[in-house]
Amino acid sequence: MAAPTSTAEGPLVGAVVQGTNSTRFLVFCAKTAELVSFHRVELSQEYPQEGWVEQDPKGILQSVYECIEKTCQKLDQSVANIKAIGISNQRETTVVWDKFSGEPLYNAILWLDLRTQGTVQTFGRKIPGNNNFVRSKTGLPLSTNFSALKLRWLIDNVKQVQNAVEEERAFFGTIDSWLIWNMTGGTNGGIHCTDVTNASRTMLFNIHTLAWDKELCNFFDIPMHILPSTCSSSEIYGLIKGGALDGLPISGCLGDQSAALVGQMCFQEGQAKNTYGTGCFLLCNTGQRCVFSEHGLLTTVGYKLGKEKPVFYALEGSVAIAGALVRWLKDNLGIIKAPEEIDGLAEMAGTSYGCYFVPAFSGLYAPYWEASARGMLCGLTQFTNKSHIAFAALEAICFQTREIVDAMNHDYGVPLTHLRADGGMTNSKVLMQLQADILHIPILKSNLSDASALGTAMAAGSAEGVNVWTVKPEELMDMNVEQIEPEMQAEDSETRFSTWKKAVLKSMGWVTAPLPEGGDGSVFSSLPLGFFIVSSMIMLIAARHGTGL
Repeated sequence: MAAPTSTAEGPLVGAVVQGTNSTRFLVFCAKTAELVSFHRVELSQEYPQEGWVEQDPKGILQSVYECIEKTCQKLDQSVANIKAIGISNQRETTVVWDKFSGEPLYNAILWLDLRTQGTVQTFGRKIPGNNNFVRSKTGLPLSTNFSALKLRWLIDNVKQVQNAVEEERAFFGTIDSWLIWNMTGGTNGGIHCTDVTNASRTMLFNIHTLAWDKELCNFFDIPMHILPSTCSSSEIYGLIKGGALDGLPISGCLGDQSAALVGQMCFQEGQAKNTYGTGCFLLCNTGQRCVFSEHGLLTTVGYKLGKEKPVFYALEGSVAIAGALVRWLKDNLGIIKAPEEIDGLAEMAGTSYGCYFVPAFSGLYAPYWEASARGMLCGLTQFTNKSHIAFAALEAICFQTREIVDAMNHDYGVPLTHLRADGGMTNSKVLMQLQADILHIPILKSNLSDASALGTAMAAGSAEGVNVWTVKPEELMDMNVEQIEPEMQAEDSETRFSTWKKAVLKSMGWVTAPLPEGGDGSVFSSLPLGFFIVSSMIMLIAARHGTGL
């Protein structure tokens, strides 16, 4: 991220963006949405066993404090101009701590951790075949990703957690809860809360009633007294105690992808954004109604920007391999020395010349959920060279996104007319043009430095009692978007997409993959060993290589 050049004066709003591989703190002008200062700290993960991924909660907290202090030092105006901050965070990552001592009782178990595979199958057998009440209440499949099973594992396997829960001195939270509690005083009056977007990823939260669900808590045997209170995504949760921002309200909280949905100005029903990072996360605003997927997507809370404001829901689909594929070309094949070289190499070819890449490194997911698939590079001839492979890799990212968009169009019932794009990979002009061509719709590429941070700042600055954010969403849409129109003939694009799908079919059945026992017989019953384990394994590899989302 380039250093900000804005000289815009306050009022200012800050945004903590706590991700898997880094923590950032960014300060925006509330009148113009210009970035005026920021700092970033890289984070590492711990891998105690194969498939386990953890982080030190105190290290995460310290990285937030460091980012805030360094950003404030860089600020070329008074820190007093900062009027509020918001927090966005890696979703589903689970922390349990002692509410009297403030000490974590175990490392944070990250969202991509796979240790609960067996627990998933055990609980899957308990769901009646004709009544998947977990999915109907939460919009989520039973899987390793979500917080309830991580919390169940901690209670079952970590004596310190078990004892603290029994003695009613344990607090559970996702990363947002851990940060807010500590930043508002911790053992000295810290606020134990979360927002509805993060709560909706725990599998303990009823997305219809917007409350913790007693039936779900009983099913997972989770005591409700350890859960945080639930709030909207835009309200004052508490005041910061200590440091450069002492006394400042924390007034915004969103899971990272919901924050990007807000930052991309997807406030109207039917608007969608795709964040291109290590993987891709595509969310479509479905308005004030839950749309349940028949094509392998998730139903989740998009945002609720105020206590009295309505809740907006979203359909979500994800592509596990995006930037991770470019990293693979660099680290494993060595055909590029830096990820930024992919564009030039692909541009040299201008086509894949009949070469197709299926990056099913550990299986296929939406809409196939086929764990037996493996990666395939096909259509090779003596003429094929590394530039064709580079082009095919970028095409593969776009083809995978096309699969998600097609599923979303079927589930939502109204085809997307455009797709908003953000994230590091949007710097690839070849990728963005290919995406427009393959989807047959315009791509609205964000020129904002960080959509998640902007969405968080908007939520914080607009909260009742703060009310300093004066930039209208339509102004930001006009100011910060580059529109990329399809250039390829639709017939040619469809032919290439059809050929890629033929390659996908050839990749299936490569290895023997056991199916999970139990479940409800729907596509979602196979998700834990399909999409979520597949994508988590790939993300785990990406995390080891330092590739962020």
